[in-house]
Amino acid sequence: MKEFDPVKYQNMVRNFQARDEPLGWFDSIYTDAEGDYHAVFWADLTVNPCLDKWLKENPLKGKVKKAIAIGCGVGDDAEAMASAGYTVTAFDIAPTAIALCKNRYKETKVEYLVADLFEYPQEWFEAFDLIYECNTIQVLPGKYRQKAMTSMVSLMSKDARLLASCRSRNSGEQEDVIPLPLDKEEIDGFKVLGVHEESFLAYDDDQVPTVPHFFATYKK
Repeated sequence: MKEFDPVKYQNMVRNFQARDEPLGWFDSIYTDAEGDYHAVFWADLTVNPCLDKWLKENPLKGKVKKAIAIGCGVGDDAEAMASAGYTVTAFDIAPTAIALCKNRYKETKVEYLVADLFEYPQEWFEAFDLIYECNTIQVLPGKYRQKAMTSMVSLMSKDARLLASCRSRNSGEQEDVIPLPLDKEEIDGFKVLGVHEESFLAYDDDQVPTVPHFFATYKK
C-alpha cells in the first residue's frame, strides 16, 4: 500500500484536468490501496450520517423501489440503501473500486457496476426512485460539474428523490482547492434543472478541524 501524498494527489488531478480528462485519475486511488478498503484515503467506512437519518425518517412503504448510488466508492452508502429495502444499483468509473466492493461485500444484494455518469446505460434514463450523490461533483472541474448535475437529474423517475451530499464553501473562497467544495449558488443549480428542493442542511462535520458540508434533498 502506498502512503497518501496530498500534494502528489492534487498535482495528478490537475494534470488530468489540464488534458480535459476529468475522470482519468479515479482508478489510481483504488489501485494504490491494493485491494484494502481501509487504505482508500477518502473512505469513511461508514454510512453517511445524513443519508442514514434520511433513510430512517423516510421508510419504504408499498412496492420495492429502485435506488442508485453515484460514484459508490467502497460501498457503505449503497449497502445502507439496500438494507433499507431498496433495489440498489451502485456504480463507479473506477474498475478497481467495483472490484473492491464485490470483494468486501461477498453476500451483497447491491448490483455493483463499472459505469460512466456521462455515458450511462440507456435503460437508466428516468429509471430510479432514489438517486444518491456524495462528493462526486466536487472532484470535477468547470463545465463537468453542471454536466454531472444534469446527468443525475436525468436518472430520476416520476416523483423520485435526489439526495446530494458535498463539502461546502462560501462564494469566492477556496477557488483553487482540490477537491473544490460547492457554494450555495452552485448546488442551487439542481433547482434550475427542474427539481424542487425539499430540504437543505448546512452543517460542520465532526472532523478536527471541522469541515463544512451541505446535504440537500430534491423531488422531481
